[in-house]
Amino acid sequence: MAEAAGDLVIRGRRPVRDRALVMAIVNRTPDSFYDRGATFTDEPAKAAIERAVAEGADMIDIGGVAASPGDDVDADEEIRRVVPTVEYIRERHPDIIISIDTWRHEVGAAACRAGADLLNDAWAGFDPKLIDVAAEYGAGYVCTHTGGREPRSAPVRPDYDDVVAAVLDHTVGLAELAEARGVPREGILIDATGFGKNTADHLQLLRAVPRFVATGWPVLMALSNKTFVGETLGVGLGERLAGTLAATTIAAQAGARVFRAHEVEPTRHALEIVASVFDGRPPARASEWIA
Repeated sequence: MAEAAGDLVIRGRRPVRDRALVMAIVNRTPDSFYDRGATFTDEPAKAAIERAVAEGADMIDIGGVAASPGDDVDADEEIRRVVPTVEYIRERHPDIIISIDTWRHEVGAAACRAGADLLNDAWAGFDPKLIDVAAEYGAGYVCTHTGGREPRSAPVRPDYDDVVAAVLDHTVGLAELAEARGVPREGILIDATGFGKNTADHLQLLRAVPRFVATGWPVLMALSNKTFVGETLGVGLGERLAGTLAATTIAAQAGARVFRAHEVEPTRHALEIVASVFDGRPPARASEWIA
């Protein structure tokens, strides 16, 4: 295992910041668990993208199919939903990293041709050709773990003897496979979350972030407004921000590098505080007087 992750370089883009990176979530779906289709149509999606950039997003993650079960969305429809959005971002914001949340190699290839940089494979290599697409285009690749769930299947928790070991073994194995197949090493990330877990599993994984960081692969965390936050606190979907930010600070202090987020500015602020306390990031504004 490597001792430490180097700088991320994702399809030639090197996002260097004095804090962990924020990946803004923009769903081009009518049935997202979080926004219920608020950015499904073009103009609201464009507005969300511009707001995310203004609030300090380093990456934008575009998804064309909800993770939960629902109406069938074939590859052609998924491409129709996401590719124009990629083209819009690339034209308007040439330096930002564009991520595509997909498990299909056809969608990944179409998105890369349009200018996407990172393939966020939330379904853990279900389509093995997606890794080859990342290699072909020199794109980045996110390695996840689902406990064997198929895309959009009903939620289920597999029986883990050790959930942390299971996620570590699978994501590191995928990362090594991706590198062996030609994906640039500096663009490969491992996700310490993923589908197929219950609340107790997610809390164990959050405690174990230092073990993921110690692998040397850059760690991505998908914590934003997740069910485990709501169940831990006993709150509904609209009351999960504080818990999300608490989990974010825990993972950032442990060394996670990228955070998927629905709320960009609060997430960036949390990451800046962590970086200032633990990594010497200077205050944005300082006074000689103590209030």
